[in-house]
Amino acid sequence: MRYPEELIEEIRTKNDIVEVISGYVRMQKKGSSYFGLCPFHNEKSPSFSVSPGKQMYYCFGCGAGGNVITFLKEYENATFQEALKMLADRAGVALPEVEYSEETRRKESRRAKLLEVNKQAAKYYYYLLRSPRGQTGLRYLSGRALTDETMKKFGLGYADGTGSDLTAYLRSKGYADDLITEAGLTGFDEKRGVHDKFWNRVMFPIQDSNHRVIGFGGRVMGEAKPKYLNSPETMIFDKSRNLYGLNFARTARTGNLILCEGYMDVIALHQAGFGQAVASLGTAFTAGQASLVKRFGEEVLLAYDSDGAGTSAALRALGILKEAGLRGRVIDMQPYKDPDEFIKNLGAEAFQERISQAQNGFFFELKVLERDYHMEDPESKTAFHREIAKKLCGFEEEVERENYIESVAQRYHIGYENLRKLVNSYAARTGLVKPVERPKPTAAGKPSPEDHIRKSQRILLTWLSEEPEIYPKIKSYLSAADFTQELYQQVADKLFAGLEQGSFSPASVVSAFEEEEEQREVAAIFNTKLERLDTRQEKEKALHDIVLSIKRNSFDYYSARMGSDMEALNRVISGKKALEELEKAHISLGSG
Repeated sequence: MRYPEELIEEIRTKNDIVEVISGYVRMQKKGSSYFGLCPFHNEKSPSFSVSPGKQMYYCFGCGAGGNVITFLKEYENATFQEALKMLADRAGVALPEVEYSEETRRKESRRAKLLEVNKQAAKYYYYLLRSPRGQTGLRYLSGRALTDETMKKFGLGYADGTGSDLTAYLRSKGYADDLITEAGLTGFDEKRGVHDKFWNRVMFPIQDSNHRVIGFGGRVMGEAKPKYLNSPETMIFDKSRNLYGLNFARTARTGNLILCEGYMDVIALHQAGFGQAVASLGTAFTAGQASLVKRFGEEVLLAYDSDGAGTSAALRALGILKEAGLRGRVIDMQPYKDPDEFIKNLGAEAFQERISQAQNGFFFELKVLERDYHMEDPESKTAFHREIAKKLCGFEEEVERENYIESVAQRYHIGYENLRKLVNSYAARTGLVKPVERPKPTAAGKPSPEDHIRKSQRILLTWLSEEPEIYPKIKSYLSAADFTQELYQQVADKLFAGLEQGSFSPASVVSAFEEEEEQREVAAIFNTKLERLDTRQEKEKALHDIVLSIKRNSFDYYSARMGSDMEALNRVISGKKALEELEKAHISLGSG
């Protein structure tokens, strides 16, 4: 549901950005802004600024920026609606009730009841683990070196061996059998009737990203099968679209997630200080989970078992991650099987070293592939090189493919040109990619004319946001249409409209854009560094030069597109007249 712009703006204006961010970041006032260490990347010198005047934040180090809603979205890894709800609650603003159809209302009511019954079951399992009846489970978890604090954090519990006590407890709380069964907590057979699905198991509550219990995993005490039993899929539990531990990992802010295979691996890593660890829920990693991961970072570190099955699972996961546009790297667990064993034997510091040494996903694939070839045999070695060339064709972007060809050539002692020819030959035969055409050398780092005009437009937009009183001096010369890049034009349009009404706020412009990348870019536009100008004459000359530069570019832009476009023709005619006036004009910043 998209709320009305007026309501969004009311909630934003009632939450002062300095007050909100001060609850997350320690800041000091410098000049008209506040500065602190950026919460979105590691830094030693403060480059994270918060402007009370603009009601915006911006990091000059990593480029993170936006308004108070954007901050909560990024910091809490929340959706727009979730962030708005947090701020609405903070400001005491009531959000309108969503109007549902009768069918939707019925489903939402059922969802709420399923969440409720799962919460009660989690409480019961939690209590039982700490009672005399749960000593078997408690001894097991303590034997796995888990602290009381960790067990509490993850809400670990125990399902008794009687097989019907949870059902009796939930019935006593007024829950009907059909609801308990629908939640996946009970089963039915002719011999026992309705009975608990989980019994004689250590229980792992599975929570969604908002800490709501949506299902359970249970590890059997003893040798019974299956060793791990998970809740069936329900209206609130979709295994392919949830990850164990994500409710904690979402706020880890490490820039990556560690993907494990099991619950105990996640818990052991969190206890050791690696709060970004998550695991798939008894199934192979899915595309749906990759989409979920993308909300929380662009890099995934695979901490799968070091055995054959774990290697196969890692290869499959790497393919899914690549399809989703994510970077995958593989952590070497050897000589131990999994993260839990590794941490117990070598500790957190050694695991951190393995993270820093994690292997690029592509090279991990080649390492596994190499096992099938005899590198001492020239024929087998040539076949391996052909397979490498085939895999290199999977990189559609020329720059990326060239970089990998160069790196692979060095690693496997293949001549760069020989490998490149092999890749191009295979690509030409299969039609996978076009052969690389080497670009002609150009002056590296030299700004283009487009860079100059973008900079001029950014400077003027920032200047106007900081000194709105100069707008009346230039509005007869420029309109939003003179900003020839689409995003800049949209920003200028909203800026000029607000300045005309006398109620402009840069933070309100950010709210008009839904895409996170656009919000960042808008924040960057309004945080362009301005050159210090000491005298009024210097400011007047600089302002005139910038406005003239933007107007000239606009005239050239529409002249090139004139053709039979009447709108462009009209812009050129009026633009030429305005340009002639502007070239002769003096923009005064005096009070008159």
